[in-house]
Amino acid sequence: MLPRRYAPLGRLNVVCPYYTMFLLEFLYIALIPGPPRDWVFDPFCGRGTTLFAARLRGLGSVGVDSNPVAAAIAAAKFSDVNSATVVSLCDSAFRNPPASIEVPDGEFWKWCYHPATLLEICILRDFLLHDRSSRAKALRAILLGILHGPLTKGLPTYLSNQMPRTYSTKPDAAVEYWACRNMKPRRVNTFEAVSRRSAYIFQELPPRTSGRVIHGDIRTLELRWARQFAYVITSPPYLGMRCYVPDQWLRNWFLGLSDDVDYGESKQLSLSTRESFVRQLALVWKRVARVCRTNTRLIVRFGALPSMAEDPAELIFDSLKQSGAGWRVSTVQGVPEPPTHRRQSNQFFSTMKGSLREVDVYARLED
Repeated sequence: MLPRRYAPLGRLNVVCPYYTMFLLEFLYIALIPGPPRDWVFDPFCGRGTTLFAARLRGLGSVGVDSNPVAAAIAAAKFSDVNSATVVSLCDSAFRNPPASIEVPDGEFWKWCYHPATLLEICILRDFLLHDRSSRAKALRAILLGILHGPLTKGLPTYLSNQMPRTYSTKPDAAVEYWACRNMKPRRVNTFEAVSRRSAYIFQELPPRTSGRVIHGDIRTLELRWARQFAYVITSPPYLGMRCYVPDQWLRNWFLGLSDDVDYGESKQLSLSTRESFVRQLALVWKRVARVCRTNTRLIVRFGALPSMAEDPAELIFDSLKQSGAGWRVSTVQGVPEPPTHRRQSNQFFSTMKGSLREVDVYARLED
């Protein structure tokens, strides 16, 4: 039986706050245990909740996402390390720092991090850019999770000055907020913060399963699996949501990208028009069908902002039909409204009137 959401066995799934519309409990129930060959595929895997649910069920899985932050977090869901291993790697990075280290400068960085903390972050950033091992993926996910977040009364949990957990405040707005309140960044010992978080996340892990995460575009990625997948469970970018890229600018910097805020929309699907969106999503379903077995079960969670005059279910219906791949819809269910603190989208749209309209569409692949 699935443990409570934050029981030790499930903590790896919350290693880093990120956009999520799937609850782990929902996916755990949806994935009925079967033969080891019943693999799971998520072409828009986000932070990898589908992959982690598959691991809990003892199933292999593959995830794809075009966002480097999502891919880095999801990759950690296959980690089979303990806290001591992660902490040891962190210690190794500090014991062997590079001769020179690039430290960003400017008002944002001066207000966001204490100088000593920022230097430690940059040392770890440089170290992890050159290490792609399994334990490095685990440490990278820990650091992405504590890179920014709210201040706490006790021991610091996050490395930054006051910020949201799930997304990065834009530099100008952040500096204005801190300056108006004279909120100077406090010294946070990065090694100690990593140690505390690792002890919590890696206290207990599910048995290891096979799988991988691919950072890429599902529309163009070469799919080499031959009729392997028995489940496809995914949540494509929601119509009308355009914050996937700029809201992760600080984590993107940590992964080696520029510290400029990219206000371009997601490169995975065009959100410009309904026709373009449906056409590109249809291409995804067609390509995915080629690596699925007959009778593969598809579950799609999808939604649209209240401002969009579109029915989420109809968009999925149209894209599945247009794919011509043989997906037949069996059931459509509305997604119950969770408590406010469980709906991360509310953090992004605090001034939005109403909430996202979400549906779960169930389908199967026919011959």
